[in-house]
Amino acid sequence: MAELATLKKLPSQIRRDIVRMVHACQSGHPGGSLGCTEFFVALYFEIMKHDKSFQMDGKDEDLFFLSNGHISPVWYSTLARAGYFDVKELATFRQLNTRLQGHPATHEHLPGIRVASGSLGQGLSVAIGAAQTKKLNNDNRLVFTLMGDGEQQEGQVWEAAMYAAHNKIDNLVATIDFNGQQIDGPVDKVLSLYDLKAKWKAFGWEVIESNGNDLEEVIKTLKHAISLTRKGKPVMNLMKTEMGFGVDFMVGTHKWHGIAPNDEQLADALSQLEETVGDY
Repeated sequence: MAELATLKKLPSQIRRDIVRMVHACQSGHPGGSLGCTEFFVALYFEIMKHDKSFQMDGKDEDLFFLSNGHISPVWYSTLARAGYFDVKELATFRQLNTRLQGHPATHEHLPGIRVASGSLGQGLSVAIGAAQTKKLNNDNRLVFTLMGDGEQQEGQVWEAAMYAAHNKIDNLVATIDFNGQQIDGPVDKVLSLYDLKAKWKAFGWEVIESNGNDLEEVIKTLKHAISLTRKGKPVMNLMKTEMGFGVDFMVGTHKWHGIAPNDEQLADALSQLEETVGDY
């Protein structure tokens, strides 16, 4: 666990990593990555019990599964900054035959990655399976997962939601990145989710809400979520974020869901993001 003042230095640095990684290969997804930075910092540097030496079975550790795998830049940066692998490896993002592929994969055995992801709708099912396994093995640690809000348009999410509630998978904390944007436009225009809070409650989950771009609130909310576990219900955190948060010309628009900045845009972005713990 780090002091809050130390933790607050990380989001800006991780955002610098994100825009530099995506710019270097001219491919990737900066928008959602920038919006979820505080969540990843909170999870890996304050909330989860985890071991950077990395064992695939994750016994006696908290586990995290990223369902919306296209925001791999923020996860890779966080893992590197947390000591899972050398920060310099971030420079290999999306290059052929490297470990940092566009969507997280297990083939090259990148530490921290337990399942390939990015085929939307599947992550919650995986997380439920891992949580149920921990219950069967009398492992008291928790499972965390992150999904996108556009991903809630996938039917498998709701099958998994029913299964978790019915089977009282109460060692699970799921979070939805509720930024209102998806690749084709605003979520409400593509396919409205209507009252997502009411839906998850109706499916038998304990539901909380949070501001995902305030690090202190994210930490507080995740600690609250943990206090709600082991009480018979899975926990859902509806986390409001701004896509592209931290870079003014990327904020709040689906246009930066999957587009890389050019040289001029990179320079502009970096001018807005302080280098706090050192670039790779």
